[in-house]
Amino acid sequence: MTMDLQTDRRGSRLRYGSRTKLLAPGVVLSFVVAAAATFLNEHYGAPVMLFALLLGMALNFLAADARAAPGIEFTAKKLLRVGIALLGARITFVQMTELGAAPVILVAVSLVATIGFGVALARLAGRRWSFGMLTAGSVAICGASAALAISAVLPRGKDDERDTLMTVVAVTGLSTLAMIIYPILFRGLGFDDLGIGVLLGATIHDVAQVVGAGYAVSAEAGDAATLVKLLRVALLPVVVLTLAFAVNRNSEARAPMPVFALVFVLILAINSAGLIPALLQTAMVDASRWLLVAAIAALGIKTSLQAMFEGGPGHLLIILMQTLFLGAVATGLFAIL
Repeated sequence: MTMDLQTDRRGSRLRYGSRTKLLAPGVVLSFVVAAAATFLNEHYGAPVMLFALLLGMALNFLAADARAAPGIEFTAKKLLRVGIALLGARITFVQMTELGAAPVILVAVSLVATIGFGVALARLAGRRWSFGMLTAGSVAICGASAALAISAVLPRGKDDERDTLMTVVAVTGLSTLAMIIYPILFRGLGFDDLGIGVLLGATIHDVAQVVGAGYAVSAEAGDAATLVKLLRVALLPVVVLTLAFAVNRNSEARAPMPVFALVFVLILAINSAGLIPALLQTAMVDASRWLLVAAIAALGIKTSLQAMFEGGPGHLLIILMQTLFLGAVATGLFAIL
């Protein structure tokens, strides 16, 4: 009995060691690219997700390397889900309710309207409904992170990775433009600092650009923008779980239950209860960021520049129209509420 246990443990260690050796080159490569993108972000203000993608694409030739391919695939899929789950450590239920009911209504209605508009627009443009869901979800929720999470539960298709990467590029670029233009636009429309902050949080795609735009206006606008944006992030698991349920009702297009979304909700609840020490919470948020950037880098390595732009300019146009729609709906609702 003892010898059997020892044999099993030795076998488990060998299998674990073999798998680690198999995955290590591709995982390390993805994190090296993520570190380079982070350096550019911290020293030159470059959008970290966009540069992780572009640097990864420059290394596309390594995707065919048998030594690197398994780890690249593991980072793009498995580590991506861990990173999304850890996003729950950024938010608490108290933060979500600090601004009252109006921002909650504004965010929820804007999200539903934008996703509905995006799916309808994609169908009108001759694209699949899943393409509209991917792009509109990334616009309505939290940019690149939402694109990655939603793509994980959509029915599989031959252009999935290309569509996801083009969506990341488009929402990151538009988010950077919005960070510059929206504060001027909303000030010109006569909104005060609080109003500008709420609208920035409700309309800009990526968290980093929301924070940058908000605090460039004032501390009050920055605080409001950050809280509203986190409210949008908190709706990510709701959308992902709903989408997974809807997809799984079709027996021809089943997707695995997104455990990462359930873990996101669990971590959010634990964090809201104050059970995560501050040091651990910071570590989880940092780990989430690194994992998501590495996942984008891995996706970039897997995709060639030529294949990425085979979809044509229509992809960018659809996301631009969804972005303008979200801005119009959020501004109109804010004025009413």
